[in-house]
Amino acid sequence: MANGIKDKVAILGMGCSRFGERWDVGQEELMAEAYLEALGHAGIAPDQIGAAWYSSHYDDIGAGKAGTPMAQALRLPAIGVTRVENFCAGGTEAFRGAVYAVASGAVDIALAVGVEKLKDTGFAGLPPASRGTFAPMYLPTHTNPGNFAQLARAYGTRHNISAGDLKRAMGHTSMKSHANAVKNKNAHLRKAITVEQAVNAPLVADPLGLFDCCPVSDGAACAIVTTPEIARSLGKTPVLVKAIQLVASNGWEVQSSGWNGSYVHTARIAARRAYAEAGIADPRAQLSFTELHDCFSITELVTLEDIGLADEGTAWKRMLDGAFDADGALPSQVDGGLKCFGHPVGASGLRMLYECWLQLTGQAGERQLANPSLALTHNLGGAPAQNVCSITIVGAA
Repeated sequence: MANGIKDKVAILGMGCSRFGERWDVGQEELMAEAYLEALGHAGIAPDQIGAAWYSSHYDDIGAGKAGTPMAQALRLPAIGVTRVENFCAGGTEAFRGAVYAVASGAVDIALAVGVEKLKDTGFAGLPPASRGTFAPMYLPTHTNPGNFAQLARAYGTRHNISAGDLKRAMGHTSMKSHANAVKNKNAHLRKAITVEQAVNAPLVADPLGLFDCCPVSDGAACAIVTTPEIARSLGKTPVLVKAIQLVASNGWEVQSSGWNGSYVHTARIAARRAYAEAGIADPRAQLSFTELHDCFSITELVTLEDIGLADEGTAWKRMLDGAFDADGALPSQVDGGLKCFGHPVGASGLRMLYECWLQLTGQAGERQLANPSLALTHNLGGAPAQNVCSITIVGAA
């Protein structure tokens, strides 16, 4: 009988490129930045890696649909490289493939890399995603800010939150992420902002303003995973994978009257399953911090409720009270989040895990939290009405 992957896989090393407008490099150099750092942390030779997974969403921008772009860029040994793509949750999908390979006993050491060169697409935001040439014309003119602006309106209406209160809560969400990013050399945006600046910024899609939206960035992140026994034999204190759960929308949100648009249905399911897999009974008490998919400030607020870290309709109040600040009861986006890193699609899920690994191994420098033991990442791809959502939980041995 299946019993999950709790404590069967350890993160041996991780790496992360600098995120930003990386006009000076291509995907190959970005992957190499992250990979070489991870290799150094892991303390292994490349020929010890048994298999690899590679995530990149916009394959026509300097990448390609196969695994060869990564194999060639990193000069990997003659191993299998699998390219995966799952909207914005692709980075976690690559990590899931590597973790499952080790957990199954197929390989001893596996590699996961996510990368994207969004600036080279020429779009001001994420290029429109397509469901396929012959798919029905569902939301043919939608935009990502527009989709999540609808989430904000639905959330505010459902819980009777005034427009002013919601706007200030979103402003505080962005303000605290910027404050955290000031201490992170890899972040794209490293300037502090005030709540007032966020509230009064030009609108992008009402009620989302400029500072409610993450930037367009280039970047890469990487993880090397193995068994806990091998990690300890190499002298490492392993960070263990406690759970990975992924849920794809099956059409229920848009094909029934059960969804009111004020939350993300898949996130609730993935979180519930991840807590069960990890053996977490009280996430508010047991989790040390979170890295959430804050493509927009409202996404973070809603997600905090979806994953059970705030009661329904209260996350905005707890945000204003500082509960999710770096020095709050349950820090969120300690590294600056998507808000300040941007969202190179294939890389974001692994970038979140990179911060978790740094914190749990005591290597986060100025951002280091006091004695963290359990961390959660939330990686969301698509729109609230149609998406892929993954929850990953990692912890100290």
